[in-house]
Amino acid sequence: MIILVLNTGSSSVKYQLLQMRDKTILASGLVERIGESTGKVTHLRMPGTAGEQTYSRMQEIPDHSTALDLVIKIITAKETGVIKDVSAIQGVGHRIVHGGEAFSAPTLVDHAVIQNIRNQIPLAPLHNPGGLAGIETAQRLLPGIPNVAVFDTAFHQTMPPEAYHYAIPAELYKELKVRRYGFHGTSHLYVARQCAGTLKQKLEETTCITVHLGNGCSMAAIKNGRCVDTSMGLTPLAGLVMGTRSGDVDPALHAFLADHKKLSIRDIDNLLNKQSGLLGLCGKSDMRDIHDQIAMGNEDADLALKIFCRRVTQYIGQYMAILENIQAICFTAGIGENDARVRQMSCATLSGLGVILDSGRNRQTPGGQIHEISSPESPVKLLVIPTNEELEIATQTVGVLTGKSNPEP
Repeated sequence: MIILVLNTGSSSVKYQLLQMRDKTILASGLVERIGESTGKVTHLRMPGTAGEQTYSRMQEIPDHSTALDLVIKIITAKETGVIKDVSAIQGVGHRIVHGGEAFSAPTLVDHAVIQNIRNQIPLAPLHNPGGLAGIETAQRLLPGIPNVAVFDTAFHQTMPPEAYHYAIPAELYKELKVRRYGFHGTSHLYVARQCAGTLKQKLEETTCITVHLGNGCSMAAIKNGRCVDTSMGLTPLAGLVMGTRSGDVDPALHAFLADHKKLSIRDIDNLLNKQSGLLGLCGKSDMRDIHDQIAMGNEDADLALKIFCRRVTQYIGQYMAILENIQAICFTAGIGENDARVRQMSCATLSGLGVILDSGRNRQTPGGQIHEISSPESPVKLLVIPTNEELEIATQTVGVLTGKSNPEP
């Protein structure tokens, strides 16, 4: 089965075409700067094979319809394509950021689903409109091919009420659905599945913590294959320190800044989302740049690294406290998969909780492979697991189309 995966943002379309029989990526690419005077298309044909080719060009891309039409032409063209025509595509899987409480699983798209996704726009005003544009454009340009919506928030819908409720007036939940939702759900689920496979057991037998560290960062506490807590909240701002996001701060900070800096609520929201985190602490949002700055003696960069890792340690401790018989802690995403120093610092004080890192294993870089970094005597395994959100979206899409509720990736 060939599945087209679309991740449609406000000004971009990221895509992958996958042959699910053997989990092969036939093509992938990015259409960006949609709506600007000059857009950009980058297309990779048959990545990781002898036939790999890169194609790139600049052109005006006024809207999402033009962008997706361009994607279809590229993947079917003689020079760049990998399929003869769109009839080879058997399903389209869409990443939708926010499903609210309406969606706890991937869903075949119909008119009611589209309306329900639209109803969640107040919870994700920057993201859900792009996802809807992707769905509606795919329906128009690929008639007869089923579309499946896969939600970032769905995996976290198994959290118990004591995990997702905030201690605020109850009517705010009843009226506006103000609660913890969590994000990066496709990544957390994929990594949990891979963890289960590594431990040679079923997902529903697996209790672990997944640590997604990239420009955006989040963690999930997973008990018997089900999420019971996660670090992001109503929005992706909560929890861990991130590239430009603050993570957890005192909620009274908003009033304090409004009084003393005369900032509006929108100004403060922008400050915490786009000017804070690692960037706010030391002027750099990329962890690789921060390591370079530390090597040059930059004390602000050194402090930023320590704050980042301390927050990871704190959340691991919180989640170990609510999970029984934890089997593994899994690091994933750009920083989690590649930064041995961050992993070492994040685990340095956890030996009393049965988490013992092996420094030699941790320094190894097996390149895209699942890698154990815990000492043999560690009761809790430490694993580095490369994430693959596109494959997880494609897997869930196949599950919906074939009627298998929990297919293995």
